[in-house]
Amino acid sequence: MATNAHLRASLGRVLEDLGSTLLEVVCGDARSEAQVGGVVIYDPLEEQVPCLDALVLGVGVRGAESISALLSDPVMSGAAALVVRAPVVADPVIEAASSRSGVTVLALTPGATWAQLAAMVRSLIAEGDVGEVGTPTMFGTPAGDLFALANAIAALLDAPITIEDRGNRVLAFSGRQDEADTSRVATILGRQVPEQYTRILEERGVYQALYRSEEPVFVDPLPDLIAHGEMPRAALVVRAGDEILGTIWAAVRAPLSAERAQALRDAAKLVALHMMRLRAGADVGRRLHADLVATALESGPGAAQAVARLGLAERAAVVVALDVIGAPGEPSAVRRADLVAERQRVADAFAVHLTAVHPRSAAAVVGDVVYAIVPVPQQSADGAQRVAAVAQEFLRRIGIRHGLIVGIGEAGTGHSELSRSRAGAHRALNVLRKRDGGEACVASIGDVQLQALLAELAETITERGDVLGGPVARLTDYDSRHRTRLVATLRAWLEAFGDVNAASATQYVHPNTFRYRLRRVAEIGEIDLGDADARFAAMLHLRLQPSGSPATPGDPDA
Repeated sequence: MATNAHLRASLGRVLEDLGSTLLEVVCGDARSEAQVGGVVIYDPLEEQVPCLDALVLGVGVRGAESISALLSDPVMSGAAALVVRAPVVADPVIEAASSRSGVTVLALTPGATWAQLAAMVRSLIAEGDVGEVGTPTMFGTPAGDLFALANAIAALLDAPITIEDRGNRVLAFSGRQDEADTSRVATILGRQVPEQYTRILEERGVYQALYRSEEPVFVDPLPDLIAHGEMPRAALVVRAGDEILGTIWAAVRAPLSAERAQALRDAAKLVALHMMRLRAGADVGRRLHADLVATALESGPGAAQAVARLGLAERAAVVVALDVIGAPGEPSAVRRADLVAERQRVADAFAVHLTAVHPRSAAAVVGDVVYAIVPVPQQSADGAQRVAAVAQEFLRRIGIRHGLIVGIGEAGTGHSELSRSRAGAHRALNVLRKRDGGEACVASIGDVQLQALLAELAETITERGDVLGGPVARLTDYDSRHRTRLVATLRAWLEAFGDVNAASATQYVHPNTFRYRLRRVAEIGEIDLGDADARFAAMLHLRLQPSGSPATPGDPDA
């Protein structure tokens, strides 16, 4: 017998769980055991990543010739299935291409969005990640498999079922949803009870009655939708002790009989066990995944094995480092708690975002940083730039309240180069941390290499306790004893490339006053401002120490 993980990851199982609500088979094997390892969005304007084991979303692919051409493209080799927008006619051209490639062709139901389909498939695949060989069963249903349990409850009650969490998000649903009504279809497609329905149910006191009751609650159809075939509901809360985990909703035509009500009560206990296991499995799975990512990014003895387990062996990849910038002024304990939660949300969101780029991408929180490993084409010379563009799009979409900074490493192949890419990403991230403003931004190590070197040099000087001498040190000492602004004068002159008029304007003094101060800089600092090496040494020294306070009118002259 096939293992539970295998069943959950197969194309046949995906089609069984989604049913006709989203997908219909155009041609190919509807019960295929082809493994679905991720979702890939096809874009003819972008270089395509390999689609091995992927459900390929053919956005904008229409007509028999276009579908046939895509099925014949080498990039589709090993794909689990191709999804195109309905209506699609299974003509001989498509059937022949599907047969040659071994790729099943599916049609996305009108009204459903590509985002909804991608989210549902990823949810099903994520559930498959929890199950392993030897996964225990609960009364014959694989533990944690809410979709299988929803189908079992639907058979007991002879009604379409949804299982929802406390926030009215759909965790799983049964087949036969086409027998329900428009509000159920909207709920399934959005994986969330529509806000207008939730508001009406709250106003009618349905949720209050549900949370107080140990028995199924019969809910009359919404008055405004009766004419459109709206059906009543039988609902029951799912509890684990005193904790409310979610609800079960059955689309029925009449109140449940005593036998079916008892069956639903018994099923709710089983749903609670499944939901608790899923919660625990998600936590364990997240920790195991984070450990794999952390090990893969190191150069230790287990790195090669971790890279292989992530499916990244012998693949070129780029490491991305992300961090959330805390809001200034918050208490440190509050800030730490908020940032920990926000980092995990960022990691989860970035992982979903990256699956559109490559299904083998991996992201996890490691220490205080979110790291991601993103595969890139093996022979590509602009892998880091491609990943930087993906990160920029992520920043544009996610809208982190306190800002998000992203460092990009260099592309590399194998665990040793992956470790080097991680070091580069972390160095770029450190440069962004030192910038003022706290704005969200992305930088690759190639773009900020010099700033990173300067930051590392400053850290080395601090760690060793070195004290920099020379002209700038003499000017700093003189300023502190005489309340002058010779260091600021030198900095302004160097930054203005020797333009006295421009430099004097930044110091709020007349050009003649600035020239006088500049002569004092040369005398007291014992520096030849005409010597290029002396100017470079002074600029480097100034870069390695904090800028002085801004000049203000009325400061004493030197």
